[in-house]
Amino acid sequence: MELTQTALNDLLATLDPAGHIYLPGAEDPQRLTEALAGRFGAPRTLVLDGFRDPTVDASSGAALLAPFEDRVVKMRAWAYGDQWIGTGTVRDPEGVERVVLVVARREVPEPLSAAPGEDVDWVDRLIRITGWAGPPRRPDVDWGEVEARLGTALPSDYKRMVTTFGNGAFDAYLSLNQEPWTHFGDDRLLVWAGTEHEDLYCWRLDGDDPDRWPVVVRSFDNEDTFFDCGTAQFVCRILVDPHHPYTMARYFDTHWFMNYDEG
Repeated sequence: MELTQTALNDLLATLDPAGHIYLPGAEDPQRLTEALAGRFGAPRTLVLDGFRDPTVDASSGAALLAPFEDRVVKMRAWAYGDQWIGTGTVRDPEGVERVVLVVARREVPEPLSAAPGEDVDWVDRLIRITGWAGPPRRPDVDWGEVEARLGTALPSDYKRMVTTFGNGAFDAYLSLNQEPWTHFGDDRLLVWAGTEHEDLYCWRLDGDDPDRWPVVVRSFDNEDTFFDCGTAQFVCRILVDPHHPYTMARYFDTHWFMNYDEG
């Protein structure tokens, strides 16, 4: 089988919303894993050489293992919207090890509404919105060195977002910069994210407290729109608020983070 993106689409469509399929014996499981990783980011390993990760539970893809009981040899998993997608090898009922593609339903926690004046942890809210279940992707970032090189402290919620999610994009659309950069010709504007539509998501460096810097969206035609909120709050709002001027809620019912790096 030629594993093109079209062929992968067709395979996944046959399993929507849940199920599994054994692939031809000549299919290379690593090639399938790489094809899925190219689309959905770095996978989590649920089972390796027959040994199940003891931390795997309903929040991290256990539903992918349920159809096979103790017959899983290897299983990699991706969270994608309201689905778990997995591939690897399992022993079929006759004991033959076979390549499998499996899809399972994924429960995405709904974010709680924020009461007026409530002190909200917006990074925690963002984790809930995206159903993020992986370990911190970049726990060892030397923020002191980064801030010294940039000549400024950075917002604490942004640093937590990079530490937690790592290199990737929310809804495979809003790319999170791993280090902000100065916008050309404007040393008071730091760019922390961007989109394929060439919008730049920035902070205006107003004042000495970076946690109070406003978010600025600079469009491809150099128009600026200001938002008096923090970084994580801004991302939460555009993910779930259909009335936000930069909303993504009109295009996606559930939300996820696509990590670009290999696991």
